Amino acid sequence: MSSRSIPYGVALLLSQALVACSPGESVPANVAGVSPTAAEPADSATPAADTRLVVAFGDSLYAGYGVLAQQSFPAVLQRALADAGVRAEVRNAGVSGDTSAAGRRRLAFALDGLDRKPDLVIVGLGGNDMLRGLPPAETRANLTAILDELRRREIPTMLTGMIAAPNMGADYARDFNAIFPELAEEYGIPLDPFFLDGVVTDTALMLPDRIHPNPQGIERIVDRVTPRVATALRANEGAGASEQ
Repeated sequence: MSSRSIPYGVALLLSQALVACSPGESVPANVAGVSPTAAEPADSATPAADTRLVVAFGDSLYAGYGVLAQQSFPAVLQRALADAGVRAEVRNAGVSGDTSAAGRRRLAFALDGLDRKPDLVIVGLGGNDMLRGLPPAETRANLTAILDELRRREIPTMLTGMIAAPNMGADYARDFNAIFPELAEEYGIPLDPFFLDGVVTDTALMLPDRIHPNPQGIERIVDRVTPRVATALRANEGAGASEQ
């Protein structure tokens, strides 16, 4: 979906998205900012050897703002992968209010707190940067640093993108919207171009705040994203599961 296809009224709502929590507010379940999803008991610290470890590293859209833990993107994705024949544990490393800079600061701590190297890290940051009008060059630099660190650790990565609300202006939208496809191409990683595609414009798929997806919206997102995640995991089979 291009930014031009978003009605003006929805664009104004998108201009508030992801900021229901203050920039300093965080909701990690442990000091590493990575929690097991509700699909598995919290004390299941180490996945089985044949279970792929996926980390969803992002903001409130990953954290599951306004929904139950078992309805969050990581939890629903874990179940969808199982239905697709992919045994995986998806850890929720979403922190509401995170900018790309905040994610960059906590990435190493989050990864070091894991029991083993992930088979895939899905990165979903940048929306809050746009909503605060931060320079796209800063967002690009922070996401580049995140991807560089994941590459240095030889962790397969996937990126989910965001688009600028049209009221940010054409120049801003041009620079911001280019970040995600260009980084995906540069790093040779899978990309879901717009995380809220087909959801943000449908009030039946959004919470009453019309800012975050409701459980049905999250299901719609997961339906679209799961094949990309499954393909990435299969393509990188054996890359991380054997390393403790």
